[in-house]
Amino acid sequence: MRTQVAIIGSGPSGLLLGQLLTDAGIDNVILERATRDYVLGRIRAGVLEEGTTHMLDEAGAGARMHAQGLPHDGFDLTFAGKHHRIDLHALTGKRVMVYGQTEVTRDLMDRRAETGGVTIYEAADAEPHDFDGGKPYVTFKSNGVEQRLDCDFIAGCDGYHGPSRKAVEGKGLETFERTYPFGWLGIVADVPPVSHELIYSNHPRGFALCSMRSNTRSRYYVQCALDEKVEAWSDDRFWDELRSRLPAETAQAMTTGPSIEKSIAPLRSFVAEPMRFGRLFLVGDAAHIVPPTGAKGLNLAASDVRYLFDGLREHYSDRSDAGIDAYSQRALARVWKAERFSWWMTNTMHRFPDAGSFGQRIQEAELDYLTGSQAASTSMAENYVGLPF
Repeated sequence: MRTQVAIIGSGPSGLLLGQLLTDAGIDNVILERATRDYVLGRIRAGVLEEGTTHMLDEAGAGARMHAQGLPHDGFDLTFAGKHHRIDLHALTGKRVMVYGQTEVTRDLMDRRAETGGVTIYEAADAEPHDFDGGKPYVTFKSNGVEQRLDCDFIAGCDGYHGPSRKAVEGKGLETFERTYPFGWLGIVADVPPVSHELIYSNHPRGFALCSMRSNTRSRYYVQCALDEKVEAWSDDRFWDELRSRLPAETAQAMTTGPSIEKSIAPLRSFVAEPMRFGRLFLVGDAAHIVPPTGAKGLNLAASDVRYLFDGLREHYSDRSDAGIDAYSQRALARVWKAERFSWWMTNTMHRFPDAGSFGQRIQEAELDYLTGSQAASTSMAENYVGLPF
């Protein structure tokens, strides 16, 4: 087989890149190690920046998002038992869209099927080859048979544990990482959200987040120790803990119910540099991870796709490599700003076990300044809605 761009991974970044390329007349094939149903079964983030929604529209996959998504003009910070609203639209003129990553993936899959894009599912053991030269290719197994996909370029959209970043280890790759001394215990429940906007809570018992996927499905989190076990958390225990970390009127208004998903996720910040190795490009989680506090993971993947697609389109239409030569530098400049914001928001909203009394007072002063200063609130809002692509 041969194609112009081989894409490893059919998450949102791989599908979005593939669709933009298809619409531009650039041939591409997506290789996905799992089944379609498995990919759609992953419940992930759901706060989209305007830049991301514009790209979904550009890919022809935004109609259902606009019909069913929830535009949000702000969110609440709670601490010391009180609510403080950050008015995103008033401060920046922008808003975010709450629309689950699973739904984004479904819309992009449907759009790819409509336009004849090729995705090979259950493509096991994908491995990039010869990307330092002029004739890269990817090998994989389909139904137990070794296959080869020749191409001009390889886009590694295969996540943190995928083969693309592994293929460039020892080739000048440098990594930067910070792990956090806690995780997020999260549940999904088919109950109406406690608020029409997100609530980020700083509490002596730890951080909590009240989010949603729709007007009838809620997504809630509480900060927990890394050695906690999901099995130790009954639904009743979770609801009791969540309510204890919220202002009294919010806790009383909360509707509870059985969880349909429950998991514990560790938090980390991670960046791999550079993001280009010859004709192989790292995209999304293959190159960077952010703690979910700032809602940046999917949106950073979308900005990577923006830069890479523009570069590939210039290569094929204008015979210019300026865009792909600048890909890593452009992407990393935005990545590090988002890493900074996610790190800052994580440090501001969570209780750290080793902070001590001084650290706690500093955090309280930070929150007081943040909510009392329009300049500080504007800075937070500007980063939350997303810096320009």
